[in-house]
Amino acid sequence: MAQSKDIVVGISGASGVLYGRRLLDVLGGTEYRVHVIVTDLGRQILLNECGVTEITAEALIGRSQSNLVFHDNQDLFKPLASGSFLSAGMAICPCSTHTLSSIAAGLADTLLLRAAYVTLKQRRPLVLVHRETPLTAIDLDNMQTITRAGGIIMPASPSFYLQPQSINDLVDTVVGRTLDLLGVRHDLPVRWMRS
Repeated sequence: MAQSKDIVVGISGASGVLYGRRLLDVLGGTEYRVHVIVTDLGRQILLNECGVTEITAEALIGRSQSNLVFHDNQDLFKPLASGSFLSAGMAICPCSTHTLSSIAAGLADTLLLRAAYVTLKQRRPLVLVHRETPLTAIDLDNMQTITRAGGIIMPASPSFYLQPQSINDLVDTVVGRTLDLLGVRHDLPVRWMRS
């Protein structure tokens, strides 16, 4: 079967929405059709951290981008809610502890949660870019549950070995690793280079 050219990206209510915005920015320049779901708390944090007042490509990445398709998180009748919808995978970036625990519990009462559930059920890559710290024993148990179900927990831990010069450099190391896990080619500087 040919690989799907659809990817699902969720932005949930955790600090660090810069990661999600940069992920959309890079994916916007690819051949993938990117299905974007932003939770209500994700919208609030986009406003608080970045001053973003509307959920559009122009507001999130600074340009019109026809391959970004935005979905209402309350609309469970979207194709994304079905296992018959083929995708190359899904990333929730950033992923709040609330979203992580809901996925671990198998909840699927919003489009974001249902899409994550379907991604696991169909054995497709699900990357959760968890941004909260410190972790409780409950968080660790939930992370184990998701990992056993086939998901990937990727803490938003930027790399410093590339000698970052800006916050954007740090963001790119996390976004680059997320893209790697989804199998998306990119040219972000995330590789360890040996002389």
